[in-house]
Amino acid sequence: MTHLRGVKPPVERDSNALTKAPSAPKHLSAYARAEWKRIMPGLIERGIITRGDLGGVEDYCRARGLVREIEDTLRASGEIDMKLCRLQDKAMQTARQLAAEYGLSPVSRARVGSAAGGDDDDDNPMSIGRNRTHA
Repeated sequence: MTHLRGVKPPVERDSNALTKAPSAPKHLSAYARAEWKRIMPGLIERGIITRGDLGGVEDYCRARGLVREIEDTLRASGEIDMKLCRLQDKAMQTARQLAAEYGLSPVSRARVGSAAGGDDDDDNPMSIGRNRTHA
């Protein structure tokens, strides 16, 4: 039996995956809608987004949009507002966490790529063989 404690399962193509990107929700900010339009084609192409995932994708886009909006506010004020900086940091953290859920980070994209490779450890000289005997 294999345990997955501390290991996220690989992101794989879903049999109920959307085949066409829905329009960005109207209530999202301009930055969040732009993020939706930027990421949705890749998510659809990889076949990992279902209708049930759209709320999480929307949350990711909202967090990324908030990061940009706060950046604009900080630049326009010309001052460092620590409350806004903390809020921006929290939004960036949330966006990173959600990005990993949908294969939007380099590590999570690598998991998507490695899922197609299967369990072929025999060609890996660094793998520790199971049930192998050495002469």
